[in-house]
Amino acid sequence: MKFKNNAARITVSVIAIPLILAACYFGKIYFLVFSGLVALAAFNEFGKMVKHKPAEVNFFLGHIFVILIMLNSYFNFIENMFAVFAAYVVFLSIFELFRHKGSAINNIGATLLSSLYIGLFTAALVAIRQNTAFESDYSKGGLLIISMFASIWACDSAAYYFGSAFGKHKLFPRVSPNKSWEGSIAGFIFAIVMMIVAKTIVLDISWASVIIIGLITGIFGQVGDLIESLFKRDAKVKDSSHMIPGHGGIFDRFDSILFSAPLVYLYLQFFEKMI
Repeated sequence: MKFKNNAARITVSVIAIPLILAACYFGKIYFLVFSGLVALAAFNEFGKMVKHKPAEVNFFLGHIFVILIMLNSYFNFIENMFAVFAAYVVFLSIFELFRHKGSAINNIGATLLSSLYIGLFTAALVAIRQNTAFESDYSKGGLLIISMFASIWACDSAAYYFGSAFGKHKLFPRVSPNKSWEGSIAGFIFAIVMMIVAKTIVLDISWASVIIIGLITGIFGQVGDLIESLFKRDAKVKDSSHMIPGHGGIFDRFDSILFSAPLVYLYLQFFEKMI
């Protein structure tokens, strides 16, 4: 059974990774579609997960909001996003008057959490790819996203293997009993090392930015994984879904990059001159 599971993981990785890297590199509509599919799939998984609380996510309005915020991160056709957020809360509340599906507070809260968490964080990923700092060389944004993915993959792999071999001190047993401080520290180091490797090979940004983004992926990528584990443990589910053979769900696979994305975006917004 374990052999079959590992074979499925490897097969999916061999097929998916080149497609992800191609979407990141070419950007534009390819990356928007890729990010949109990730956002909608993860939102659906999150929404189904919270049924165990119990809460009934408003998938209709949630989908509209996630799609809208994703499109706006690419086309920038709405300047006043505060108005969008306010209207979203108003319509969610009105819809709940007529739904008759358990707790209104749970339903509205779960819808807001799932759509904002997934929608905003995935939109941040698109905004990084389209960042104006890369106007002189559009491929820069793609190489940065690819480097972030590589950094997080290196972090996950190092944390798993070092944790399995040397882990003795539990990192956060209430949320994820198998994770250790030894594995987490190894993951943190490898995340930064991978960003340094990317800088020496393809990434044309400052050394300061390399280290800061490596710190973000190495620390907050793992925090994002822990937070998703917290959600799953609270909902009493092992995986967000079984969509990806051997890997679980889309939310399981992209939790770290999604949680890191808004922090990298904020760094780019406020410190673009360092790039």
